[in-house]
This record gives sequence, structure tokens and C-alpha cells, in this order.
Amino acid sequence: MTVSRSDPAARPADSVPDPAPETTVSQRIAKVFPSLTPAHQRMADYVLANPFRAATMRIDEFAQAVQVSVATANRFAHALGFDGYPQFRAELVRGFEATLAPVEKLRTELERPATITEIIAASLEENERNLQATRRALDADACERAVTAILEAEHVYVLGFGASGYLAGLLQHGLDMYCRTVITVAGVGGASTAARQLFKLTSRDLVIPIAFPRYVYDSVALTERARAHGARILALTDGPTSPLAPFADIALYVSAGRQLSANSDAAVLAMIEALCGAVAHRATGSVKAAADMTEFVLPWLHQTHARGDSGRTAAAGDTQSRPRPGSGKAPRRRRPDTGTE
Repeated sequence: MTVSRSDPAARPADSVPDPAPETTVSQRIAKVFPSLTPAHQRMADYVLANPFRAATMRIDEFAQAVQVSVATANRFAHALGFDGYPQFRAELVRGFEATLAPVEKLRTELERPATITEIIAASLEENERNLQATRRALDADACERAVTAILEAEHVYVLGFGASGYLAGLLQHGLDMYCRTVITVAGVGGASTAARQLFKLTSRDLVIPIAFPRYVYDSVALTERARAHGARILALTDGPTSPLAPFADIALYVSAGRQLSANSDAAVLAMIEALCGAVAHRATGSVKAAADMTEFVLPWLHQTHARGDSGRTAAAGDTQSRPRPGSGKAPRRRRPDTGTE
């Protein structure tokens, strides 16, 4: 006869009662801790002290961490009312899903045998898929509104932390030529310094937060404050379920999944470059702005010319006329070589 676990009358008297479905692992441990064996109590203490680390461990890793056998680790899961270790670990993971997703993806990928060339090729193919998915999902209205908002803003603040901080710098670099003022709100000062910068926001300003899983809390909190302060929000993120989405007036979504890390920065960078290109296309006087900027920075650019009869390049000679760091002076132009002393 099959014994139903859901029927209290049919359950053996010495079995561990099933906790309510919503009971957490810590609550299960607290309920049965006095009846656990010393080894199981040691395991329980480890889980309570290291819930995140325990959630990332396979059964053999967990057993090794607490110096017990794999069989003992499995019996521990049974003692807490789980069918086995996989169910116990699944319950530990719950609540950490988004945070642990890159770890689990990396674990799966590393367990698959592959050559270095195959790994590199697969990564490039993954970026291609992300770009194709992003292109298919483009919202024409959102793209138009994004470019208009950037060009109409009195100040553009680009917000990002973690890896997104580097992407924010690249977006600021790409927009700077075509906008009145572009400010990167990501630096050594951290979130408090970013908040001080955003304190100056008005309704004529635009904030562009960049955030992808695993979302940095500061990016979300500062975006919320910026919205409450009256600024418009153009979010660069992964989709409508992003914590940035509720605060965004405009959102551009990027498919940025990646097997070996949390996100594909390449896909986000491609969107940043595309957005900057669209702004350049729409901006008034963008060609003149590019020409003027190039002329201004020309003294600091490496110039390569065809070799002359002397076998020297003009670029080599430029090293003598390059300004000393911190001098604030542009290089002196070399006089034409007349062939005489």
C-alpha cells in the first residue's frame, strides 16, 4: 500500500511532519533543531550562518564543508522534511534566484567539456543572438522619444554603478559632442556623491540610468529619487520587469544574457553606440561639432604620414614638439624642413 505524505492519518508516527509550504529553511531548522543529531546540528548551524554559500553548494561540497559524509548530508535534508538534498537546496536558493543565476550558469558551463576556441566562438555567437533579439524588440516610438529627450535636455546625467559605471562613461563620451552638458554620475565618490549631483536636477534635465541583473541597489534608489525630484528618466535596462522600469518615462531594452557572467556588456555597449549614432544623426550641426572637436584635439592625436626621403616619419618628429604633461600648452608646429641647417 502506498502511503500518502499529505494524509496525517497515514503518516508513520515516527516520521518528521511536513512543515507548511511557506515555511523557510531557517524556520524548519528551528522547529526540529533539538531533535537533530550532533552532526545534523553542526550542519544546521552552518546553513544558518552561511545561507547564501550553502545555496550554491552541491551535496558533496556541502558535506565537505561541514566534514560529514554525503549520506549524512542527504539524511539532514530528510530530517528537515525534504524529499532529498535537491529539494533542500532548491528551497535555499529561493529568494536568491536572480543573484545566483550567473553562478549556476557558470557552473553548468564549466561542467561541459569544450576547447578554448569553442568557448570563444560560443561567446561571440551569444552576443550575436543578443543583438538580434534586441534589434527585433526595438520600439520605434521609444527610440524617437529617447533621442528627442536627450537633445532637448538642459543637462543629461548618466547613472551607473558596478560594470554599468564603465558603460555610463562610454555613453557620456558618445553624447558629449552633441548635448549642452553631459555628466557621468558614477565615480570614486560613490552613491552619496552621486546623490549630491542629482540634487541639482530640474524638470528640464534627463537622467539615463543603466542597470542590468544583478541590479545595483544604488542605481535603483537614485533613479527613484531623481524621478521624485522632477527629472525625466530614460532607462537602459533588460526589460519591463527591471526595477528601473516603474520609474522610466522612456525605456530602451537590451537583451544581455550571458552564460559565463551576469550580463553581456557587449550588447549594452552596442545599444549605447547605436543611441549615440541616432543622436548624432538628429542633432543640428553635428558635422560642424565633430569637425570643431577634431580640430581642437588635433595636437594631442598621433599623426601618421607617409615616409619621406630621410626615412623618418612626421609622427616620430612630433614627439619633440609634444607638450609636457600638465603644461597646458598645445604642441608647437614644426617648421617645414628646408633641407638646410
